[in-house]
Amino acid sequence: MDEYDTKILLSGDYDINNAIVTIHSGAGGTEACDWADMLYRMYSRWCNDKKYKIEVLDRLDGDGAGIKAITFLVKGEYSYGYLKSEKGVHRLVRISPFDSNKRRHTSFASVDIMPEVDDNIEIVINSQDLRIDTYRASGAGGQHVNMTDSAVRITHLPTKTVVTCQNQRSQIQNRETAMKILKSKLFEMEMKKKEEELKKMQGEMSEIGWGNQIRSYVFQPYTMVKDHRTNFEIGNVASVMDGNIDGFIRAYLKWIKR
Repeated sequence: MDEYDTKILLSGDYDINNAIVTIHSGAGGTEACDWADMLYRMYSRWCNDKKYKIEVLDRLDGDGAGIKAITFLVKGEYSYGYLKSEKGVHRLVRISPFDSNKRRHTSFASVDIMPEVDDNIEIVINSQDLRIDTYRASGAGGQHVNMTDSAVRITHLPTKTVVTCQNQRSQIQNRETAMKILKSKLFEMEMKKKEEELKKMQGEMSEIGWGNQIRSYVFQPYTMVKDHRTNFEIGNVASVMDGNIDGFIRAYLKWIKR
């Protein structure tokens, strides 16, 4: 019944689409990179539970541990509708395993969610507005990938939007995937413009007072995960990190409808 109740709330035009998720570590070096990796693991567990497939499109590993940035595609009906609740800054408070003095650290990571733009949505991109660079892929991928300029970086000059892809085997595949990401980013920018226009018309009613931080994950001195938009919270932080985020998703969808 909970799942049925949640699906009723997924009435947005693009809620049924696949989701493109990007996680960026904030300031804080290795600690922040580890936090970004923990969030990726959390979403991977959630996707596995929902029988959604994950395809990593781009990944930049941290210097010591974790990841600086990762972009991945979540394939499955309504994956964007569910995961749009995760967009924003996520804050971690814990005793750092990287601190020999066992002090508490606060780390931040940003999560960006976009609907995958399919062929039914028309996004016009002028080829003259694009700068396409190729470079050698880094990290795992096999001898062929690492010894050829198969990685692709596309810059959309009018908006200065940059997308990269290096995880496919060929330059052509990376280029196609990067163009998909670019289309989704441009589409999201248009959606933001419309939202800003709507906020101006609505005035103060639409302002959210919590700033950019949407959720806090506290490991010490107590355990709690709290969403600052909906006030929904769970005391079992280990369960949340294992992918139990359905409660936060349902609370967000109900809150946004109100």
